[in-house]
Amino acid sequence: MKIKIKKLVPEAIIPNYARPGDAGMDICAVSKNETENYVEYGTGLSFEMPDGYAMLIFGRSSVTNTNLMVANAVGVLDSGYRGELKMRFRKNGPIDYVVGDRIGQILIVPFPNIEFEETDELSSSARGDGGFGSTGKS
Repeated sequence: MKIKIKKLVPEAIIPNYARPGDAGMDICAVSKNETENYVEYGTGLSFEMPDGYAMLIFGRSSVTNTNLMVANAVGVLDSGYRGELKMRFRKNGPIDYVVGDRIGQILIVPFPNIEFEETDELSSSARGDGGFGSTGKS
């Protein structure tokens, strides 16, 4: 599958897979904007996602070596968005990423077009309405 990508700055790095078989492609920071509460990294990239596909943006496991937490857990880049891909992190201390670091990973996924059908009853299931901790395990 080919997806159009635009470098907004010359130093932007096209995402790539670190190893064969990886699901996510690494994205790198080319800019950093820091406030009192968060750090926002720009990738210098914009994308043209095809209709029916979305880009999911995740933190890398290396985020655990920093004092950062991805602010929105998982980002979603929709097919209509043409702006710069950015990642925002909450700061919990002095250790963070620097420009040039791999800051996240992206996954391109298809999605169905959902139409909800309102009803007064749902079919029964073995789980039923059992929620948090319903299996008795922590």
